[in-house]
Amino acid sequence: MLEFTDEEKQEVIDYYLGQSPEGTEVRFAQKVYAESVIGHTHAVWDIHASDGRWWVITNPTNLYSQEQFPNLDLAITFHMGLCLRIPRNDLKQVDVESVRPFTDVLNAIRECEAALAQANDPGAFRAIGVRCRENLLAFVHAAQDAYDWPEQDLPQRSNFKSWVERIFDTFLSGADNRERRRLIKTTLKETWDYANWLTHSQSGKWMDAEVATNAVSHAIGMAASICVRHLRGVPDQCPACDSHRLFPEEGLDPKNPEVILERPVCSECGWAGDAVPVGERTEDEVALFITREGENSDECGVMQTPLMEVLGKRPK
Repeated sequence: MLEFTDEEKQEVIDYYLGQSPEGTEVRFAQKVYAESVIGHTHAVWDIHASDGRWWVITNPTNLYSQEQFPNLDLAITFHMGLCLRIPRNDLKQVDVESVRPFTDVLNAIRECEAALAQANDPGAFRAIGVRCRENLLAFVHAAQDAYDWPEQDLPQRSNFKSWVERIFDTFLSGADNRERRRLIKTTLKETWDYANWLTHSQSGKWMDAEVATNAVSHAIGMAASICVRHLRGVPDQCPACDSHRLFPEEGLDPKNPEVILERPVCSECGWAGDAVPVGERTEDEVALFITREGENSDECGVMQTPLMEVLGKRPK
C-alpha cells in the first residue's frame, strides 16, 4: 500500500461519486500502485463501492470496472493506451489553439527564440530587441481586435502602455483583482522598457537578448491567458463544485463543422459552460475529423489476461 494524503483520497472519492449514479456509496478506497511514464505519474486506487469494485487511475483520471479489468496491469495498460489516443503533444497544441486571437503572437515568440540561438553580435542582439518589441505590440493589437471596445477616448493603436492600462482595467476589473492587475501591468510595462533599451543598446550582450526573449514569452503568456478567460466568459472556479480545475473543451456543430466551438469544463464534477464560437476551420481541418466504417453491433468485447485475444460475447 502507498502513502497518500486525506485530500488526495477525497479527490479520488469525489471523482468516483461524480461519475456514479446517485446514492452510490464508497466503502473503501486505497492507493495501491503508482507508475511514472515519460515523466507523468499515474496513481492507481482500489475502490470498493456499493455498485462493485473499481480501479481509478489518475493523470488523466478515469475509472475501470474490476469485473471487466480483473488484473491491475491490464487496467494500467488500457489506461496508457487511452492516453496515447489523446497524445500529450496534441493536448499542448490544443492549449495553444485555445488562445486563438493570440496564436500569431505566440508563433512569433517561438521564431524569436529560434533567432536568439543564432545571435552572436551586438547588432543581432538589437535585432532581438526589435522582435521583442514587435511581439509586445502584436499582443496589444490582437487584444484590440478580439474585443468590442467603445470608440470614445481610445489610445492610438500602438500606444503600448496606454493599451496595457485599458486592457487590464477592463479584463481584470474590480477590487478583488487589484494585485493581479498590478502584477500583469507592471510585468508588461517593464518588459517593454527592457526591450526598448536592448533595441538601442550598443553594449548589449547575449544574456540581455535571452532575458528580453524570456521576459516577453512569460509576460505575453500570462496576459494572453487572462484575456482569453475574459473573452470566453470562463469563471474563476466551477459554479457547481467550486473546483479551480477548469479546462477548455473543443467541439463542433455537425451542421456547421467549419465553426470551432469551445466551452469550459470542470475536471472534477464534469460541469460544462456554454459553448461559444472561437474561430473557423479550414476545409482541410474539417476533413481531418475521425471517420469510422462498419455496422453497429450489440456484441461487446471483454479483454482477457494476458493480452493475447479479445473474447467476444453478447451482453446479458
